[in-house]
Amino acid sequence: MADDIQPEDSKLTITKRKWAGEGKFLTGRVSRPETERLPPGQHLVKNWPVLDLGQQPRISTSQWKLDVRGLVNHPKTFDWAAFQALPQSEMRSDIHCVTTWSRYDNNWKGVSTRDFLDAVDPKDEAVAVMLTSYDGYTTNLLLSDFASPDAIIVHSWEGQPLTEEHGGPVRLVVPHLYFWKSAKWLHRIEFLDRDSAGFWENNGYHMRGDPWSEERYSDD
Repeated sequence: MADDIQPEDSKLTITKRKWAGEGKFLTGRVSRPETERLPPGQHLVKNWPVLDLGQQPRISTSQWKLDVRGLVNHPKTFDWAAFQALPQSEMRSDIHCVTTWSRYDNNWKGVSTRDFLDAVDPKDEAVAVMLTSYDGYTTNLLLSDFASPDAIIVHSWEGQPLTEEHGGPVRLVVPHLYFWKSAKWLHRIEFLDRDSAGFWENNGYHMRGDPWSEERYSDD
């Protein structure tokens, strides 16, 4: 559904492209995750702010599908029952948004990416993934980041089904990267032999997005 995105018409896209050009929010400080919980330039919030491209696709669990394609030995299409049949995990982690807010101690339930990788079995030449959402949004991840121990494909937050505004019924959560990498309304995962830019990465944002190194924007 990539045709649904109209980035030139999105106020958020125009604003964030301007931020990237100006280097807005950059502090130049570097902290280390083992010694500082809050990355440089971030501030704590108690709520969970909502940022999107102006659309919130409404996908019921009966309609939802997750296509897995590319460099995997077991390409699959998961429906809700098949996804729920995978090993289920509970994790607690922090959120760090590139727009400078962070939220501590979020409780998730879903499928750890490591269990997910066991089910689809990436080929040796796979080094990255491209995530595609139901609204057409895309973002890239190195396979090593996707497979991190605290990464999880979630359907629940704080003991309740993940709401539509926060990416339900299913989204990715990769806590050690800025939250734009944790795609909402997850619809497709493609395994690739090279890293390739997604939506925000093509609009001036960093290819990886490490909060502790302030990888907010591209160096190009």
